[in-house]
Amino acid sequence: MVSSEQRRRQLAREKYERQMQARAEAVAKRRRRNVIVAAVLAVVVVAGVATVAGGVFDSDKKKDDKAASAAPTPSSSVSGKQWAAEPAMSIDTAAKYTAKIETSQGEVTLALNAAKAPHTVNSFVFLAGQQFWDNTKCHRLTTEGIFVLQCGDPTGTGRGGPGYQFADENLEGATYPAGTVAMANSGANTNGSQFFLVYKDTQLPPSYTPFGTITGGLDVLQKIAAAGTEGDTGDGAPKTPVNITAITTAKG
Repeated sequence: MVSSEQRRRQLAREKYERQMQARAEAVAKRRRRNVIVAAVLAVVVVAGVATVAGGVFDSDKKKDDKAASAAPTPSSSVSGKQWAAEPAMSIDTAAKYTAKIETSQGEVTLALNAAKAPHTVNSFVFLAGQQFWDNTKCHRLTTEGIFVLQCGDPTGTGRGGPGYQFADENLEGATYPAGTVAMANSGANTNGSQFFLVYKDTQLPPSYTPFGTITGGLDVLQKIAAAGTEGDTGDGAPKTPVNITAITTAKG
């Protein structure tokens, strides 16, 4: 017999997964729209600059090619820096990496698992080095069934990211006990910059790349969770605002 508490948690999990599916569908719709817009813009650009492209930008193109081979090139957008591709691998996957998340509510420290989630940790280290998360907010707290604080979106809307996506990692047998750090996503292989911090044992399907553990500040997260969400919905913006002032990483 299923208890009322078990049923409530099941409903909360199902709600979370429905939201993830809805976001995946929204991302797919946005991509289709962007393809159409890009095609139209391409026609306009070709018509307007064909006479210029023959030679004026040759030297600039060579410079750009060199830069692209070293690292992804950011472009400005409403959400800050954006990159066209996942950053090149620059971490030592055999080394230990740590991270420090400084927030308005206290400090949270992490141990990153570069061996099991190399691309995820590489991206995390890259974005931290770009100050991508500085002065952003953790936009989502769940306090029923799923116990996580979600951060990493520079727009604060739950729809922002770094402009690139990368594949899932470390999913075989993945579980999400208290202290887990994992990537939020909008479907398989859509990791970007959003991540979540698990402050209480949570049941989720192995669909979210775990890439580290919380080594300090779990009490900070639990205090934030205890204050609840806006509107007391159990899933929404934290009632206690959580602003990330900086994320830094270190090797060793």
